[in-house]
Amino acid sequence: MDNSTIFYICGGVLAVSAVLVSFAGLRLERFPGRIGPLVVLWFVALVGVATTFAVLNGKDEQTARASELAKANEEAEEEEASAVQGGEAEGGKAGGGAEAKPQAGAKGPGGTLQLAADPTQIAFDTTTLASKAGKVTIDFTNPAALEHNVAIEQNGKQLAISETIAEGKTSVSADLAAGTYTFLCTVPGHAEAGMEGTLTVR
Repeated sequence: MDNSTIFYICGGVLAVSAVLVSFAGLRLERFPGRIGPLVVLWFVALVGVATTFAVLNGKDEQTARASELAKANEEAEEEEASAVQGGEAEGGKAGGGAEAKPQAGAKGPGGTLQLAADPTQIAFDTTTLASKAGKVTIDFTNPAALEHNVAIEQNGKQLAISETIAEGKTSVSADLAAGTYTFLCTVPGHAEAGMEGTLTVR
């Protein structure tokens, strides 16, 4: 029997006991009388057990989430390695400072933008970036132990992507024409968790 099952059983017993004691108190004038100390001891024991297994259950859930994130990172690394070996890494997927092929109309001064990952949450520090047309570079900092990257997409097509890093810095560059783009982390599940934003190029 796992910790969560024991926790829910204790919680149920505690709730039922509270209802029974309340009912007895309303029906019996002398309740709890001499058994008062036993009633108090019963509730103290139930609360103690329920609290203990609530803490253990919380730790189990944290361990499970950490395991899922680690597995997702391993899958992302395997996919990246396969793409590099096959020579199919779009926009220079294998390294920092990756550059995409220039877009038509991508003339202008461009710009260098700063972006960072949240140290404790699956999120960027901003969901909006803006630059002039031309060569746009995103300098990306990841202070977290959890691996992240940053990619530039438009209409679902990946234009450029940085390397995937933890506790480090990297960058990604692309020659972009005026328009609206998406920047996001391509580690499985991270964009879905909210790790993406809008890049506006004028």
